[in-house]
Amino acid sequence: MKYEDPSFDKLINTMNAHGKCSPETEDNVRRAYELCRDAHSEQVRLSGEPYYIHPMAVAQILAEMGMDGETVIAGLLHDVIEDTEYGYDEIKDMFGDDVALLVDGVTKLKKIKYVSREDQQVENLRKMFFAMAKDIRVILIKLADRLHNMRTLKYMPPEKQRIIAKETLDVFAPLAHRLGISQIKCELEDLSLRYLDSVAFYEIAQGLDQKKAERDAYVQLIRDTIETKMQAMGIKSQISGRAKHIYSIFRKMYSQGKSLDEIYDLFAVRIIVDNVSECYAALGMVHEQYKPIPGRFKDYIAMPKPNMYQSLHTTVIGPDGRPFEIQIRTWEMHRVAEQGIAAHWKYKEGATPGDEKKLAWVDKLVEIQSEADNDEDFMRTLKIDMFADEVFVFTPKGNVISLPMGATPIDFAFYIHTAVGYRMTGAKANTRIVPLDYKLQNGDIVEILTSSTVKGPSRDWLKIVKTSQARSKINAWFKKENRDINIERGKEAVDRELKRLNYFNLNLLRPEFMEPMLRRYGFKTEDEMYAAVGYGGITAAKIVTRLRDLYTQLSKDEPAAEQTVHAPKPKRRGSSGIEVEGIDNCLVRLSKCCSPVAGDDIVGFITRGRGVSVHRRDCANIRPENLTEEMRSRMIKCTWAETDGHYNCELQLEGPNRDGMLGDVTAVISDVKLPLIAVNARATKDKMGIINITVEVSDRGQIDMLVKRLYRIPGIFEVHRTNN
Repeated sequence: MKYEDPSFDKLINTMNAHGKCSPETEDNVRRAYELCRDAHSEQVRLSGEPYYIHPMAVAQILAEMGMDGETVIAGLLHDVIEDTEYGYDEIKDMFGDDVALLVDGVTKLKKIKYVSREDQQVENLRKMFFAMAKDIRVILIKLADRLHNMRTLKYMPPEKQRIIAKETLDVFAPLAHRLGISQIKCELEDLSLRYLDSVAFYEIAQGLDQKKAERDAYVQLIRDTIETKMQAMGIKSQISGRAKHIYSIFRKMYSQGKSLDEIYDLFAVRIIVDNVSECYAALGMVHEQYKPIPGRFKDYIAMPKPNMYQSLHTTVIGPDGRPFEIQIRTWEMHRVAEQGIAAHWKYKEGATPGDEKKLAWVDKLVEIQSEADNDEDFMRTLKIDMFADEVFVFTPKGNVISLPMGATPIDFAFYIHTAVGYRMTGAKANTRIVPLDYKLQNGDIVEILTSSTVKGPSRDWLKIVKTSQARSKINAWFKKENRDINIERGKEAVDRELKRLNYFNLNLLRPEFMEPMLRRYGFKTEDEMYAAVGYGGITAAKIVTRLRDLYTQLSKDEPAAEQTVHAPKPKRRGSSGIEVEGIDNCLVRLSKCCSPVAGDDIVGFITRGRGVSVHRRDCANIRPENLTEEMRSRMIKCTWAETDGHYNCELQLEGPNRDGMLGDVTAVISDVKLPLIAVNARATKDKMGIINITVEVSDRGQIDMLVKRLYRIPGIFEVHRTNN
């Protein structure tokens, strides 16, 4: 069955323009298109359009990136397995293994449901990096999917718009940048800003439109001058000027505290030539014609960025004293700069040897995330490894090494090799001895001093290192070296937890409970689990809670007559409307560091002489890594009883500083009729506004309602409970 659909014709024409559409490929794409329309025929989008419009748009984005037929087909079918009656095997039978695996890979990024949005984001990122390591095309389809969803975000409810835009700005735009796909990265950033701070977005957009004629005339003057000089040199070139994208201007305005009229380098002139030698010849001509600004020259041809970007960047003073940026690159560099990994990947016909090394950072992320002790550690190190700015340094042999900004010689040593890090005694930068906490600078020549007699790293290094690779290797050393001690500590901790909760009689350490628990947390043996408890990788409370849950679940399947129930001690209600498990008539107080309110997930901490202190579970003061083993043993389960109490709750709001923001905040609080206890507002050096408010609430529901209302205030980026 065939359709007269201009969007399908456009898709085929785009693929043909990139040389990706043989007759066989076109036939397969048509079959996928027909399956897509048929499978989604009963579904519509929030806009009221037929659902198949979305996968068609995703396929079109992939075709414009020059992707192969299998990727385009997977883009057409990326929602089929998840949302329709078609399954993996049917896709495999119709389109082959590769297409089925791609569709399945994208589907698995969406399937799992979690208790919190934070858990879901962490797990999605983990799965994303595994998928990228197996086939980078999975993430390219996911980026195309997110881009079209952002283009049509106006049909979502306002709160959903902000959540999706924030996630896009935090995760997907940096991911597109790390993959070198500047086209998608810039559009994702601009679309995110449009929903996170519409006032700033439209202010900049209108300002650019008003100055467009003036800017075009100025760029044309520069283009004509450079073009004349290039022709005189006998170099064939293409010269163009473009305005910088709105989000990059937004960041510069607020980081430098300037208005749009005070930002002069709003555009860049790009010179594209045929080869590298012509790049440097053009650079010499530009510096002869215009005065360069010291310290604003970057040679990314000699030292490419980790995302494969290559170009010469220089900022010069224009004819009327205004600075502007010039970028000089070859056609191949331009293609890679725009399309990134999509232009340079191992499935591409004619790929050059060593291209797969350009994705080595993905394998490192997979390795690091598998070694992370907890989700918080994973997210922290991910932001450093994937999203941080880079510093470029050299080995003594002249090899270029890219590390996150702020990296130290220890990070450099572990990047070279784990054994070098373990044997490290000192370091030199530019032939001079430097301390281990020295922050590496661009251009440093780094030499690591080692000794065969050194027994390994110091724990103090964990406070110095910047990269998760170095951190994980140092932790791995201490895990291995103290394994026996950690196993004993872990066993003692689990036993204490069983005794504290009066679960010893349940015999929870039986194989029928232990084996599924080990699988759940990825431990191969009981000793591995106990060692993890011993060094703080997982808490004894989490292990025992999981064992108890398994006991409860399995006990339901046993005949009632055969069940032996050993009930734990009843919960007793203390003060503040809180029940403390196993303790009667004790003093209970709400901790001021995190100010829990009714409905929060809480835990108790037995203090010496002051009863039980109740914290929110996400409180920084009770994180396992911040507590000793003895302190962890004093944690106790608490729950909320029915209560009509009132609680003070502090919220922190963040966004670009502007007139009237504080007034908007207090107006919302007045509107929802919550008593305002305290308010504090300040502006940071980069012109961001931070407002702290304390309100009186009766339960968690009132907080959630207030947060939703505050997010509707123009310019508010973030609203969260404080953890003092």
